[in-house]
Amino acid sequence: MFSEKDLNQIAARGANLETIEEQIENFKTGFPFLNVVRAATIDDGIIQLGDEKAKQLAQDFDDQIVGKKLLKFVPASGAASRMFKSLFAALEENKIDKSANEVLERLEEFAFYKSLIKSIGSESADHKTVLKYLLTPDGLDYGSLPKGLLEFHKYDGFTRTPAEEHLVEGAKYANAGGKVNLHFTVSPEHRSKFTALIDAVLADYEAKYDVKYDISFSEQKPSTDTIAVNLDNTPFRTGNGDLLFRPAGHGALLENLNDQDADVVFIKNIDNVVPDSLKEQTIIYKKALASLVLSYQQAVFAYLSMMDGADLKEEDVEEIEDFIEFDLCVEFPEGYDDYTFEERKTYCRSKLNRPLRACGMVKNVGEPGGGPFWAENADGSCSLQVVESAQIDLANPEQKEIFDGATHFNPVDLICTLKDYKGNKFNLLEFRDPKTGFITQKSQSGKDLKAQELPGLWNGAMADWNTLFVEVPLITFNPVKTVNDLLRPEHQ
Repeated sequence: MFSEKDLNQIAARGANLETIEEQIENFKTGFPFLNVVRAATIDDGIIQLGDEKAKQLAQDFDDQIVGKKLLKFVPASGAASRMFKSLFAALEENKIDKSANEVLERLEEFAFYKSLIKSIGSESADHKTVLKYLLTPDGLDYGSLPKGLLEFHKYDGFTRTPAEEHLVEGAKYANAGGKVNLHFTVSPEHRSKFTALIDAVLADYEAKYDVKYDISFSEQKPSTDTIAVNLDNTPFRTGNGDLLFRPAGHGALLENLNDQDADVVFIKNIDNVVPDSLKEQTIIYKKALASLVLSYQQAVFAYLSMMDGADLKEEDVEEIEDFIEFDLCVEFPEGYDDYTFEERKTYCRSKLNRPLRACGMVKNVGEPGGGPFWAENADGSCSLQVVESAQIDLANPEQKEIFDGATHFNPVDLICTLKDYKGNKFNLLEFRDPKTGFITQKSQSGKDLKAQELPGLWNGAMADWNTLFVEVPLITFNPVKTVNDLLRPEHQ
């Protein structure tokens, strides 16, 4: 199937032939659906703290992080082009729909208004000129910049980009002894613009919040791109005969996360930020979730240390089993009661010794996104999983009923621990479910093709992590999917 030239191209990307052959096999066989058993709900998989408990946990957090390294990990490579879909239609096809009309009518309410007018040189330009200077290289070029570099929020005398709002958030909850570590995953073509912004503002934020920042960047690795195929599952080739590789979705960022060295990692998308006036709840709940994770981690570590002892008793294993079942929400596989004492010890150790995460869950208000479910694992056990709709067989009435019954969804609000009880980093690639990828149909140069996404970062890529679902207030979830979202009160 592959020529010498192909093999050299694969090797040059840092990929290997075995992985590429697995990807082609996935195209042929497809990915199996995940079997969801029931939706996770309050007191059945979702922890409900309440504001008072959250505040107490947030206070505890400051004591728990002494001597620990914290990291804020921000996926920031997404281009803003989809934010401006209706505006591009207005500019290129003269189709002014309701959303484009709202933007043009309320232009002065946007944080970027002053920059736009300065770029145009006039406040009385027609809508074509406004859109050209907003979207194209003739002006601000917002149509090709990443979201992280757009002016999102207005303050008294200045504006902030999402990247800067994450600097502020980092100082508020990812701050250990005045040291704030932030990591942004960016696209290669935007990296220099991110570094230029950070270089320009960093000293001001360090002075304002009395912290020292350590800012790092990484790019999605070419080795994580997946091969594209024709509709008959043969490798798709470009005009010059090369194989075509495509970015494999946010699941590819598992490699970037795996490269980080920290005790506690906060993961949050670049566009989910609010102005300072609304940050308090976010800060309280971020600290509360992190405190909860560290408390659970302490219990896990204590049990693993106990299992290292020579005199482990039956009642000790029963206590550990209760913790796994009722605290970590893992239902044991059928036939577990017939396991020998040694088999039970081995199984419990394997369930405990893995990365741990808390996932913030907001009440379902019809937003797209993965939901919290109890789902079946390959070993017959059942555990908490963030599941996307594409992973569920919605043609099956029983599965669709379970999916439709979800009361909450995941806004990509995660706090993770990445080290084992002996202080060693886990290899996160060992804890993903490779059978939870996606196949989509795309086109290139007018030819149809099939593309493959890796297991998503917060669903399939973390399928074998220990997971806590915690309800968080809706105010902590304010993504910007379209430019019109910036007109919502939460972003004004």
